[in-house]
Amino acid sequence: MGLIIDDVKKKFGHHTAVNGISLSVEKGSMFGMLGANGAGKTTTFRMILGLLDPTEGSVTWEGASLSYKRTNVIGYLPEERGLYPKLTVKEQLIYLMRLKGMKKNEIVKAMRMWLERFEVPEYENKKVEELSKGNQQKIQFIAAVMHQPELLILDEPFSGLDPVNTDMLRGMVRDLQEAGTTIVFSSHQMSNVEELCEELVMLKHGEAVLQGNLKEIKRSYGVKNVNIRSDYDLQFLQSVEGVLNMEKTNDGAIVKVESEKVAEDLFHTIAEKGFVRKFEVEEPSLHDIFVDIAGGDGDE
Repeated sequence: MGLIIDDVKKKFGHHTAVNGISLSVEKGSMFGMLGANGAGKTTTFRMILGLLDPTEGSVTWEGASLSYKRTNVIGYLPEERGLYPKLTVKEQLIYLMRLKGMKKNEIVKAMRMWLERFEVPEYENKKVEELSKGNQQKIQFIAAVMHQPELLILDEPFSGLDPVNTDMLRGMVRDLQEAGTTIVFSSHQMSNVEELCEELVMLKHGEAVLQGNLKEIKRSYGVKNVNIRSDYDLQFLQSVEGVLNMEKTNDGAIVKVESEKVAEDLFHTIAEKGFVRKFEVEEPSLHDIFVDIAGGDGDE
């Protein structure tokens, strides 16, 4: 059954934070939730967790609502971190995992395994406040997964990580999913969503404005990017009907067109001008689609 969100609305006074979202996440899959700040992502996560009750609609995991009584089946990494700075990493993780029902000897064993995976075993007895933001992020992630949750919610998991640690964490997220964990995460780094997710939803002002299979979304979006390399000036392409935008590169241009038919016409136009080193039609990136749909919202 997995995670089912059925026509969920959440109001705070006269403000509607989430307005009629419906989606299903299959058990064992990886699902992306996108949106500018204020779009409703964190509110939705809190309703999934049972921290907020929907004003209307329902949220269920495996046919039942989540609550503190089922805290052992869920892991949560919040966007706003919640570690205790004066505790050591070991004290921190023992405290948090005891709340999940784990025994102390199990916690210490799992903690050392995860610290080894992150290549920071020396952090066991360091205070959280002594760690960098990126290393605190690693400890927060470990706290979200040590008890082997069935459902894992990751709100901006790659925030504060350098490229090396981003790759490390991305690999761990993928391993968890392959082991059967259902993962729902949000990220402002569209490349991570493209690499990890097959299904996604994009929220804007609390509503789902784009939803479905990522490959199908990109294929059906219409707008295409054409990567062109040539030995002559391509400025004239801006006046071709159906060209939406053109960005010059060192040896040509990337041209945004409204359809594959425009790309075909573009090819014939360029071929008449002279030799073309490269002409490649690409699907729009998720970044392009996000900017096109959610652009202009910014922080809310």
